Amino acid sequence: MSKSTLLATTLLAFNAEFARADAPHPYVGMWVTADNHIRHELLPNGRYVEARGERERAYEGRYEVTGTHIEYWDDSGFTADGDFVEPGVLHHAGMVLYRK
Repeated sequence: MSKSTLLATTLLAFNAEFARADAPHPYVGMWVTADNHIRHELLPNGRYVEARGERERAYEGRYEVTGTHIEYWDDSGFTADGDFVEPGVLHHAGMVLYRK
C-alpha cells in the first residue's frame, strides 16, 4: 500500500470516527414521569433542562452518557446519576421516567 493510500485510508477512518462521536446518543429527547409532573429533556449538545410542575426550567446543567448510565452536573452545583434500564425507561434519582 502506498503512503498516499495509507494516509487517505487513515483520514477516512478518523473522519468516520469523529462523525460517530458527534452523533447524538439514542437517549436524546424528552423523558417524563408517569404523572407528567417532571419533564426531563436531554439535548443533543450534552445539556439538559428539567421542568417540575409549573416551573419550566427548574434545573439545568450538563450530562454525559456512558453505555446505559447517565451522569448529571447541575449548574447550581449538585450532581446526580441514573440508568436506562430498558428501552424507554430511565431510573433517575429515585424516579422512573419514560420516553415521551
